[in-house]
Amino acid sequence: MLTIIIAVIVVILLTIGIVWLIDKFVPKKVKPLILLGLWILIAFLGYKTFMSVYGEIEFNKIKDQRYAKVIDNLIDIRDSQLAHRTVTGQFADDWNKLVRFIETDSFTITQRRDTSVLDVEATRRFGGVETFKDIVVIDTLDFVSVRDSLFGADPRYKTMMNLPVGKVGEKYELKAGVIEQNDIKIPVFEVRAPKRLILDGQDKYLIAKENQVVSVDGVNGDAIVVGSMEEVNTNGNWPKNYSTDN
Repeated sequence: MLTIIIAVIVVILLTIGIVWLIDKFVPKKVKPLILLGLWILIAFLGYKTFMSVYGEIEFNKIKDQRYAKVIDNLIDIRDSQLAHRTVTGQFADDWNKLVRFIETDSFTITQRRDTSVLDVEATRRFGGVETFKDIVVIDTLDFVSVRDSLFGADPRYKTMMNLPVGKVGEKYELKAGVIEQNDIKIPVFEVRAPKRLILDGQDKYLIAKENQVVSVDGVNGDAIVVGSMEEVNTNGNWPKNYSTDN
């Protein structure tokens, strides 16, 4: 984009120089037509330069608005997946399964307390002298609905899998499974929203440019992603300026 703008500015400057030369050396009879044509060309190039700059500014404004909505959904999805792992020990690999879990499952509220009990074997070894051992007791206090805990009365969890902007009717890409580290199987998940779908309807050149972004204050790569299927990671790939909850 910068290269195009510089090229247009150079052409405008050259055109202005040509106008000056024509005004200085071309016969008066043909001068008005040539000058008119050149001034029209200058106006056209000036307009194209302005629209190039303005178009990218508008694109970035729309992009930021759409990204913010997508990220809000991804945060809801991540919270739901973390709740699913807490209760079931794994992440959901299907949207219907995740929604059903939110609607029907509960968190168990527990309390941990230390206590002492008679150690029968030690008492026997010591000839009947009562010996006690310390243990930890987990008491179940209550059950709290996952839906109430995460969403309250808001039903947005029913549509959180739908892309809220861009390509109509598209869903987030959901994957879940396990990876092995040090002979331990660890559950992982990943949810992706391709930028080409989020920015559908915008300038194709600017979308292609956005797919190549590598920046500390931008969303790197060709998609907005939370989680990973390759490492133990439940973070999103967006910078903090897009969300208060990273």
